[in-house]
Amino acid sequence: MELSDEMLTEISYVEISKYRTKTMKSLEGEVLIPSQIARNSGIRTNHISKVLSELKSHELVECINPEVRKGRLYRLTNKGEEVVNNI
Repeated sequence: MELSDEMLTEISYVEISKYRTKTMKSLEGEVLIPSQIARNSGIRTNHISKVLSELKSHELVECINPEVRKGRLYRLTNKGEEVVNNI
């Protein structure tokens, strides 16, 4: 299946950062809080927050309980799943 230009752009956006790649891969099929993502990917939690907000702005991840301050749950969006399947 041929990927759209938009999808290729998103894949490259994720792949140019090992933090973004590791964060996306650790969320594959999971719903996790940032500290779990940090543990799975070996990235410090303070970096995870920044990476998650970058990925959120690209609509690759979503927070399913944004109203809470602690223990926010993140998962890949459909677009995010497609990106992970292609990296």
